Amino acid sequence: MVKNPSKKTISFYTLGCRLNQSETTVIQRTFENDGYHVVDFNHPADVVVINTCTVTENGDAETRRLVSKVNRLNPSTRIALIGCQAQMQKEKLAHLPNVQWVVGNGVKMGLQAIVEATEPQAPPQVITPTIHRERFTMPAVGIDRFHTRANIKIQDGCDFFCSFCEIPYARGRARSRVFDDILLEANALAAAGHKELVITGINVGTYEDEGKNLLDVIEALEQIEGLKRIRISSIEPTTIPDRLIQKMAEGSKLCRYLHIPLQSGHNTILQEMKRKYTVEEFSRFVQYTNNTVKEICIGTDVIVGFPGETDEHFQQTVDLLKTLPIHYFHVFSYSKRTMAQSGHLPGAVDPAVIHQRSKTLRHLSQRKRDLFYQSLVGTTQEVLFEETKGGMAAGMTDNFVRALMPSNIDLHNHLKRVDLISCQGSTLLAETSDSLSHAHSR
Repeated sequence: MVKNPSKKTISFYTLGCRLNQSETTVIQRTFENDGYHVVDFNHPADVVVINTCTVTENGDAETRRLVSKVNRLNPSTRIALIGCQAQMQKEKLAHLPNVQWVVGNGVKMGLQAIVEATEPQAPPQVITPTIHRERFTMPAVGIDRFHTRANIKIQDGCDFFCSFCEIPYARGRARSRVFDDILLEANALAAAGHKELVITGINVGTYEDEGKNLLDVIEALEQIEGLKRIRISSIEPTTIPDRLIQKMAEGSKLCRYLHIPLQSGHNTILQEMKRKYTVEEFSRFVQYTNNTVKEICIGTDVIVGFPGETDEHFQQTVDLLKTLPIHYFHVFSYSKRTMAQSGHLPGAVDPAVIHQRSKTLRHLSQRKRDLFYQSLVGTTQEVLFEETKGGMAAGMTDNFVRALMPSNIDLHNHLKRVDLISCQGSTLLAETSDSLSHAHSR
């Protein structure tokens, strides 16, 4: 984009989940459409936007660190802190140096208009209105010039109120995007060259708009010309219908991949967390899915150190994760959140114990990921290549495995069938299996 000297420079940084990434991309497009020049976050800018996260204490601390970095780069920068932490800690954030705007989730998609309406010498603005429960649309198309995969937001908010989580307070109650608006953006993303879309939201399995559900969204996306893959981001296990698993098994455009949060492998802890399943129910679903979908990759989330978690509770979690066909896990240290109900529970776990337990699970996760990768050696997979550097093309299979292949041509954004011939750490080495694919196949 040619810089418009009459408009200011702006940079963006995203903390947290894939949904935040999706929203940042759309917000960036609204500024670009109005003539702003987007620069790298590591360069000085007139305006800096940080899309915040408040799931853990680490996210809170990272916001403060980024604000300090921005002020070192350019002491005259005006900073916009938007999103979940802005919604929950508005007064605290408004006092950070050079923070001009603290904008909550209910209005952050309209940030461009807020910035334009602000006088240069205006005092800090805190704009965090109540988030209304109503269907929504998006103000722009989130074309991502830096990634082959594009995120597409279909849902926001949550009604589950797990006891460790304050997201229902930060993002409001569950609500869904207008069905036709999803298809409008998806068609535009495919026309811009994106071959893979990642469905995002807070609780995507609860999507509902005028009788349309998640399966209806997927089936409509499958009809879009040029779109080869549809991937679902994190999804609650109790919201996944059997038909979705069957669709994965049938060789549709739906990627053979699920990320389904477990959080704990002990029923007592799950009950205290107010999760909606038992260990037995979760285990049956994972086994069924693994048996139904060939070579599916299944990931999960685990919280370590939830109040009252004993050595016995933790060991049962370890044993469960060892035996289930789960191929990697994201491990989170429990963080006390202001609005989360678990903050009132007794039995706080010592930080040193949490650290050791987290280390144990991360080592187990790496071993299980390595085993899954090794199981794919000798198979043929389709890779969507993301970049070619130093004579090596790198990309991802539909079942979320990174592959490298020698190439003397740029394979960026090409789908290619390859044979996986060996495993080196967290990467599989590949060689050509077929000519470039122009249709989705396995």
